[in-house]
Amino acid sequence: MPGVYIKTYGCQMNERDSEQVSKMLAERGYSMVADESDADVILLNTCSVRDMAEQKAIGKMGMLRKLRKKRPHLVLGYLGCMAQARGESLLETSPHIDLVVGTQKFHRVADYVDELLQSRLNQLIDDERRPIVDTDGEAGSQSTIRDQELAPQQVTAFVSIMQGCNMHCAFCIVPQTRGAERGRTIAEIVAEVRSLADRGVKEVTLLGQIVNLYGRHEFPKADGKSPFVQLLEAVCAVDGIERVRFTSPHPIGYRDDLIDAFARLPKLVEHVHLPLQSGSDRILKTMRRGYTAEKFQALAARIRDARPGMAITTDIIVGFPGETDGDFEKTKDLCESVSFDNAFVFRYSPRQNTPAATMDGQLPESVKEARNQELLAVVNRHSAAKLNALVGTNVEILCEGASRHNPERFSGRTRTNKIVVFEGDPRHIGGIFDVKITRASNSTLYGDPAVLS
Repeated sequence: MPGVYIKTYGCQMNERDSEQVSKMLAERGYSMVADESDADVILLNTCSVRDMAEQKAIGKMGMLRKLRKKRPHLVLGYLGCMAQARGESLLETSPHIDLVVGTQKFHRVADYVDELLQSRLNQLIDDERRPIVDTDGEAGSQSTIRDQELAPQQVTAFVSIMQGCNMHCAFCIVPQTRGAERGRTIAEIVAEVRSLADRGVKEVTLLGQIVNLYGRHEFPKADGKSPFVQLLEAVCAVDGIERVRFTSPHPIGYRDDLIDAFARLPKLVEHVHLPLQSGSDRILKTMRRGYTAEKFQALAARIRDARPGMAITTDIIVGFPGETDGDFEKTKDLCESVSFDNAFVFRYSPRQNTPAATMDGQLPESVKEARNQELLAVVNRHSAAKLNALVGTNVEILCEGASRHNPERFSGRTRTNKIVVFEGDPRHIGGIFDVKITRASNSTLYGDPAVLS
């Protein structure tokens, strides 16, 4: 039985795509292995959002070549966003690879792996090796990420509801790598969620590039509700599903009907991701974000008013072309006033064929790094304060299983997306219950097992 090793870079959508590929390969008789040295097939599912992610994947692939000395038949391939963006040029960067598959062809990976591995096992010499490159678009590809192979006692799952993005922010390569917006039907998504619930899943996270703009050009409104809100209602109505999350959204997608949904759908958790990117109106305009800092702050306040205890996280880019000290100070000020529960802070990274890559005012890496660290200090201070405020309180968690860092302990997640580690028992996996918080670290809460039943 050939072994397959898949390494995933980037976002939750990439993780979900890798899960789909794993399931399709398993259905062909392949086994997933935890060590690349045991694999007959190694696939890197790549990210293109930042240059560092691409360089990590390319560097990793270079190191994998040495495994061919012991396993001459080894098949090596790139999948995903970098594969889509670079295509055949990856055969020059990594001349030893066999496979390059873009974001709309994950469902073809098993076919291609069969073909390549059979050729290798037939002992074709390297000169006869014919790499396969498929980065073509395909209608209906948004509906090919739909089947899930759950791990034992898995109680959370990602559900892909759409592909692509029509926003064309100046810094972002996603419209090039994922294509235009296109969504699955509500019925198809709900059927997947119902299947997950039947197999013990308690929490689902709906995934999309701009997830809260789901279906806006494809499906009609109903009773004044957008397709996304209609979908949220349908998913929340599935028996067995106790919590519903979604990522990654855009501020312009938080319209009245969605804000109202937080007030009336109890299964919709008290956590929203609200990407800021910059607190400077001038930079936001150059980024093509479609909102001002004032509108962003007002939106955050409206969301918090709709649901008490709401946690808000964000994404921020520092060092965007032309960003002055004054622009950066405005970002810091907005972070102070909004007080995010957490934030992903990124140094601007030029992406090929994006407007920002050729803008004047490109900043040196030293400036980007200094601003990155300075803003992280602000974010971490607010995050730590929110975690410490929970010490001594009882919080509801969904126990997801053993702690990642200490398998003798268990880990759960609050409705506000905070991790709680506690001394529990395997029978608690999948349970939703209160835990008393006894202490907090910089990123994790620790609970008292005395309240467990």
